[in-house]
Amino acid sequence: MAYLDNIRTFVRVYELGSMSAAARDLRISAAVASSRISQLEGHLGIRLFQRTTRLLNPTEQGNTFYKGASKILEAVEAAEADISDITRSPRGTLHVAAPIGIAQRFIAPAVPTFREAYPLINIRLRSSDRKLDLAAEGLDAAFFLGVPEDSNLRIRKITDCPRVLCASPDYIKNHGMPTSSDELRTDMHDCLNLRYPGAPEFQWPLQTANGVKRVTVSGPFESDHGEILTSWALDGQGIVLKAVFEISEHLAKGRLVPVLVDEPPLPIQLACLYMHRRRQDPKARLFIDFMVDHIQASMPK
Repeated sequence: MAYLDNIRTFVRVYELGSMSAAARDLRISAAVASSRISQLEGHLGIRLFQRTTRLLNPTEQGNTFYKGASKILEAVEAAEADISDITRSPRGTLHVAAPIGIAQRFIAPAVPTFREAYPLINIRLRSSDRKLDLAAEGLDAAFFLGVPEDSNLRIRKITDCPRVLCASPDYIKNHGMPTSSDELRTDMHDCLNLRYPGAPEFQWPLQTANGVKRVTVSGPFESDHGEILTSWALDGQGIVLKAVFEISEHLAKGRLVPVLVDEPPLPIQLACLYMHRRRQDPKARLFIDFMVDHIQASMPK
């Protein structure tokens, strides 16, 4: 097991490009991660990485060893999955990610129920509205709003989520009710945008009498946290584009009111992403099936 742990640590260091990042991902200290790499290098009699105080780059031998090492780990995972299937006792740890709103409203509340049914499966849930790299971050599954860019991932559609443009009554009182999406392109209205590092230019896809119009919007505030945008909208700071399930209570109580109802935004797809080999793991399959059923039953109509 020690040798396998060393290989697993090497693979994560290689994929994340950082000793400290790999250590955090594996929940060990950076010193332990460094020691494991040194032990592996000693066993192989080669240098796997060129290290400086700031950079860590794989050597040619490191690149070659990674190809074989990743296959070793895949083979071990497949063997463990086969045993779980035979014994019907899935076990191990699942690394799962979801947008903050999905994680808070659907995934996190259902995790204890899933754990009661499968007590040998541990869940590591990461909630983030930024774009995630499943392979680089070691995720077994990621719930996703939108259309994924990576064609190498498998996707399981859960539902289409209606969306709405909305603002607080105070914002409408101070700025007026927009009568056309063209007003969003000007400085007449402030738009609250979800933006994260590497995000493309922000556009709101609206359904009009002449087809879909993609409106480039801007405003004084942006955040990579969807709940922050909601709080700003409630505070009268601008117009926000939100999935209805995220703000249904605020709409029902009049704290937020729909705007541009004649040019509503396109619905957004909610799906679960996974790499093909992950779907073969019984514990991943069970978790995805469980959460898809739960979300579909819980999503406000």
